[in-house]
Amino acid sequence: MKRLGAAVVLFAVMVAPMSQAQDLKEFERRLTEFTLNNGLKFLVLERREVPVVSFHTYADVGAVNEVTGITGMAHLFEHMAFKGTRTIGTKDYEAEAAAMAGMDELFDAIKKEKGKGDQADPNILNKLQEQFDQASEEAQKYIVHDEYEEVLTQQGAEGFNAYTSEDATQYIVSLPSNKIELWMMLESDRFAHPVLREFYKEREVVIEERRMMENQPTGRLYEEFLGIAYLAHPYGTSVIGHMSDVQALTRGEAEAFFRTYYGPSNLTIAIVGDVDPANVKRLAQKYFADIPSGPKPEPVETVEPPQRGERRVTLEDPAQPIILLGYHQPSVNHADSTVLQVVGEIVGRGRTSRLYKSLVKEKKIAVSANAGPMLNKYPALFLFMAVSARGHTNQECEQALYAEIEKLKTEAVLPEELTKAKTRSRADLIRQLDSNSGLAAQLTFYEVVTGDWRNLFQELDRIDAVTAEDVQRVATTYFTTKNRTVGAIETAVSQ
Repeated sequence: MKRLGAAVVLFAVMVAPMSQAQDLKEFERRLTEFTLNNGLKFLVLERREVPVVSFHTYADVGAVNEVTGITGMAHLFEHMAFKGTRTIGTKDYEAEAAAMAGMDELFDAIKKEKGKGDQADPNILNKLQEQFDQASEEAQKYIVHDEYEEVLTQQGAEGFNAYTSEDATQYIVSLPSNKIELWMMLESDRFAHPVLREFYKEREVVIEERRMMENQPTGRLYEEFLGIAYLAHPYGTSVIGHMSDVQALTRGEAEAFFRTYYGPSNLTIAIVGDVDPANVKRLAQKYFADIPSGPKPEPVETVEPPQRGERRVTLEDPAQPIILLGYHQPSVNHADSTVLQVVGEIVGRGRTSRLYKSLVKEKKIAVSANAGPMLNKYPALFLFMAVSARGHTNQECEQALYAEIEKLKTEAVLPEELTKAKTRSRADLIRQLDSNSGLAAQLTFYEVVTGDWRNLFQELDRIDAVTAEDVQRVATTYFTTKNRTVGAIETAVSQ
């Protein structure tokens, strides 16, 4: 039998609503939070079952913070954050810095010449590219590849990773509990003195990722779908960015992006595991307090205007037909967000969901069907998707999806179905707290996105409070024709 961690047991007992306040009080006793003078916040939770500690650095910056011209920068900077510092990843930083500066000048010249369009001189471009390649070779002489990762791996690191979303960039790793000071030293160094070495080489890696997405029919569909679902808000641009933007990104722009969005006041760090909070606070003061403070970036001000009519995009491709529906919904901080999550459980999650039963098992018109809300900082979309079965069409699946949506509006969900959905929603949340890393991720998310990690407890209360009337109300409010965007992949027909 799998042994549950103390925090999981603690959360599991929340099934009884009367114990909620007591559970929160107990959790608060075990969690230490403090903020350094420069604005960097720490959440430290003791879980001493095993001598391991998980670290989660949450940067409150994602694709939503980009503007036209630098789309894809948040994701590219995530790549660059592993390249080292002035002391890690280099044999001779001064010589390397000079070589990188030469590369920057040459790329700027290439960019300027290409900006002339048809008037660009191919001979000048060829010469500049040759010089750029030579400067790159010179810079490579001083690089110790992957040194940052190797230091951590040699010290027993697990789960070493990072990821970028619309709203955030997050850096994660777990280490033996006797390596806390090592992590403090390395993490503070990379966010105080990052060196964006191999920038142009890594940019090519991201460009290749972009090409791979373009070569996937679902990737192309989702990108075009977002582009018409949002007319104003940055969520209309995919996290990986526009190809022309990524190809033109410079190291100087990346450094400016870092200075704007990676200040201490825009970072939150959760440390969960076999730790002494007093020692963590002492080490945090030692290694992070000297990072200069700066203003916290302003939130995104652009508001997506109300949609006034259905929008539709169709792509032709030999791939299997797919239908995708999106309805604008409020942010994760809105009271209806929890209700919409429960709706997702009822209608679109797993083999017991209404969509799977109807479209896949009974009608046999789809090979898969699912639905659920996007949980974002700003208003986003509730998505429905179906992949048509052989011999059936998107039109059949689309009408079947509408029929299930209409049932949500007109027929009260049965008590047992609602109870099951709420139980699964609660269980999913609790399950994410089973590991140190999962708990650290949830603590930072609730602290940054909702304003207080304690809202993690309140979310369980909100799930319990969802009623059948709530389900009908949100379905009627948000799942309307004029609020709908439709995307489809149709099998290409030979001409």
